[in-house]
Amino acid sequence: MTKRDRLLGLTVVLLWGLNFLAIRIGLDHFPPYFFAALRFAVIAVPVLLFVPRPQVRWRWILLYGSGFGILQFAFLFTAMRVGMPTGLASLVLQSSAPFTVLLGTLLLHERIRPVQVAGIAVAMTGMAVIGWDRLEHATLLPVLLTLAGGLGWAFGNIGARMAGSESPGFNPLHLTLWIAVVPPVPLFALSALTEGTAGPRDLADAFTTTGWPALAALAYIAILATIVGSGLWTYLMGRYPAGVVAPFSLLVPVVGIAAAWAFLGETPTVTSLVGGAVVIAGAFAATAAKRPAPSPVDESARAARLVGVR
Repeated sequence: MTKRDRLLGLTVVLLWGLNFLAIRIGLDHFPPYFFAALRFAVIAVPVLLFVPRPQVRWRWILLYGSGFGILQFAFLFTAMRVGMPTGLASLVLQSSAPFTVLLGTLLLHERIRPVQVAGIAVAMTGMAVIGWDRLEHATLLPVLLTLAGGLGWAFGNIGARMAGSESPGFNPLHLTLWIAVVPPVPLFALSALTEGTAGPRDLADAFTTTGWPALAALAYIAILATIVGSGLWTYLMGRYPAGVVAPFSLLVPVVGIAAAWAFLGETPTVTSLVGGAVVIAGAFAATAAKRPAPSPVDESARAARLVGVR
């Protein structure tokens, strides 16, 4: 991975780490499914009107949008609404990294080099240290819901990877924008069935003098976290194997925990800080792994796999 692309990966880390503060502010005002639907709906309408559809197969748009948009945020927002601490949520959600590597190996037959395996193992050890230290602050259900969100994100990563593999010349920002078309209708329907009219009432209240923080949080999530952050993430996932890009997500909880400490008073312990340092070391070891030059046999096998997937 080039230095420029590593900087882009770190930019995503910062945007997504701070995103958890915006999520907390939004969930203090909106019910979870309605808030998840709203974050994509504000993007989907102008996308349908003004953004050309990327030249990738609909199946990858649907897979990316369903995994990243519907499953991840339905589970994550519900978990945070029922008691998942902000900092701990940013940590547990990064289970998407090992889930992505596993799915990339099982579904795409991507090869993982030993140094990448070691780096991910070190990073996962750091996550386990932080999780063990902070799990006492959360019940089991929110943790399981957040893990389910991480698995949904991993399926979305596979959709992005396949789109990049089949159509390397597509515009990654267009793909990022078009996946926003997938979640709103299912999530609004789920909200109507489980949350009733609470969402529309809370949306009307957001336009009052006391509700503006919820609108500001929505703007941050839609523009910076989704359009900018996910656009950069899609670019990286389309350019590198899933096992190279996914470990960057392991750095997000370092930013998330620090932000929760600074703005929400969620004070991390020394053990959590040590675990965060281990996560950083492992993630950089995994992303620093050089890609071996593909042999003609490897390229032929890869082409055969893509034809089979179609």
